Amino acid sequence: MDALVAEKPFDPIATRSEPPVKTGFLSVVGVGIKLAAQTSLEAKAHIEAADRVFYLVTDPGTEYWLTSLNPAAQSLQSFYEDRSSRLATYLDITEYILEHVRQGLHVCAVFYGHPGIFVFPSHRAVARARQEGFDAVMLPGISAEDCLFADLGVDPARKGCQSFEATDFLIFDRTFDPRNNLVLWQVGVLGEVGYKISLSQEKLEVLKEKLLKAYPADHPLTVYEAARYPVCDPTMLRTTIGELDASMISTISTLFIPPVAQRKPDLDIAKRLGIPEDFIKRRFELSDEEIERLGLD
Repeated sequence: MDALVAEKPFDPIATRSEPPVKTGFLSVVGVGIKLAAQTSLEAKAHIEAADRVFYLVTDPGTEYWLTSLNPAAQSLQSFYEDRSSRLATYLDITEYILEHVRQGLHVCAVFYGHPGIFVFPSHRAVARARQEGFDAVMLPGISAEDCLFADLGVDPARKGCQSFEATDFLIFDRTFDPRNNLVLWQVGVLGEVGYKISLSQEKLEVLKEKLLKAYPADHPLTVYEAARYPVCDPTMLRTTIGELDASMISTISTLFIPPVAQRKPDLDIAKRLGIPEDFIKRRFELSDEEIERLGLD
């Protein structure tokens, strides 16, 4: 079996159940956060099989690894040079990717993390390719939030979880429940529409003002950054909302805020669902340690 696999490498295009309308093919993949370690076998196969690989990643180690998988790999970073508009950059990247798909090539666009999370060109390129009659697919990747759940030991199913992009959270006055976990992405570029990479304390104070309407000033939070290399540890700076300072935040920081209190169960709904009242009361009144000891989780 191994010899057979070695003679005939996996071809992601050949696995499609129906032939495409046109011969070009676009695959959009994510390589995760940590160098080489978080890329799925499926994504790796697409990178290796592609005629052209275009990538946007955050470190030279990942760039080197991608070119070792496919010598045709090319960075898209040049699209950001001397540009003041993110949207114009994203549109140009999308068009550049599609130009090669229209040539009948298998194009693989590679992005760090999950290719569908905060990556405008990935979604637009897939949608446009399909509109033009080309076969296109997006494969999932490991995001910063996935790493956060693992590193902080958070199960989003236990107490619920709300996730927002920080600027969007403020501009659209997003409604959230402080009794659930809260994740705020891209705090380091809060209010930034260009490419400025430093966060001002004035902008951070706008975020803190909204948070302090729902949490006390001494409520804990974690400034989190996933590890980008296997030999490195994640950054987990624990502080409070009141003490949060712009100097603690980088362009890749994510904020995690735990619940301020436990939600009270709706016993009428529990009864309608057939869940015993005593179970619900024990489940929500006991500590996590007691729940684990009694096997009630």
